[in-house]
Amino acid sequence: MPAEAGGAGLPDAIRPDWPAPPGVWALMSTRAGGVSAAPFDSLNLRPPVLPGAAVDDPAAVHENQSRFADALGAQPVWLDQVHGADVLRLSPGHLQAGASLVRADASICTEPGMACTVLVADCLPVLFCSRDGKAVGAAHAGWRGLAGGVLDNTVSALCEAAGCVPADVLAWLGPCIGPAAFEVGADVLLAFGADPQQLAPAHAALFRFSPRPDGSARWRADLVGLARWRLGALGVGQVSGGGWCTVEGASRFFSYRRTPVTGRMAAGIALAG
Repeated sequence: MPAEAGGAGLPDAIRPDWPAPPGVWALMSTRAGGVSAAPFDSLNLRPPVLPGAAVDDPAAVHENQSRFADALGAQPVWLDQVHGADVLRLSPGHLQAGASLVRADASICTEPGMACTVLVADCLPVLFCSRDGKAVGAAHAGWRGLAGGVLDNTVSALCEAAGCVPADVLAWLGPCIGPAAFEVGADVLLAFGADPQQLAPAHAALFRFSPRPDGSARWRADLVGLARWRLGALGVGQVSGGGWCTVEGASRFFSYRRTPVTGRMAAGIALAG
């Protein structure tokens, strides 16, 4: 597991340990360091404008978001995430007061001071940068997004923005549901082109058959492994991170699988302003 250095004002936050250029700032929050009350305790970053019944106190969330921005050193741009594969290219207009959240599951940016930011509570956050520091990106990668091409689209958009090739892209994988906790059905295997009846060697390393007590079919999926597999196929130059399980780390991480009414963590990345 990579080293962790925390962030100013958020000592438990995770600073990616990867060979990003000095002008790239990145941070992954944990659930510690905020002001939200249970069950959102304490650094819940999910924007109150998003739909859903599990809504935190808006004043608490705004304070939490301010603390995250201060620790990151840039202004996050929040997204309306839908487990899709759309990628937004950030522009200063996305920081205007009252701007609506754009529906997308990834973003890239070449403007300093603006943070590509994704919310997670079991799904995998993936941060990107070009080796020359011209562009950064962030993707929200649950299994649906991975199967739908969110990483493919993010790498493509970042390479276009930076004028580089995938070999010049660095990626970092944050905390997500681990392979011991991620129970899936045959539909997930099929989404990745795997045959549930006879797994090929490459798929067998990513989906472990683990039948339920009644004998019905179930597998345990390796979300980090799936992301590394996809990034490798795309030709991404270096992949770092991985190794934390949000379900098992109850005191440190939010987990929707563990507690459906819960908060959200964020992973953000920006070019120094």
